[in-house]
Amino acid sequence: MSEIKIYKVTGKIMKSNFKTTFKKEVRALKPEHAIEEIYKLLGSKHRVKRFQIEIENIEEMPSKEET
Repeated sequence: MSEIKIYKVTGKIMKSNFKTTFKKEVRALKPEHAIEEIYKLLGSKHRVKRFQIEIENIEEMPSKEET
């Protein structure tokens, strides 16, 4: 069975009237799933399209068992 990991995703939102950076932690099985979750969350909260979101970095956070 796959283990769910925590990913820290950073990037920019670039709308014509709204530009900002974001840092978000999401739970996912793979980095690709974390990116899809970011698109889903930001799209619903800020009404941005996928092409307006620029993902700059995605990194896996250490789990609590490893520390």
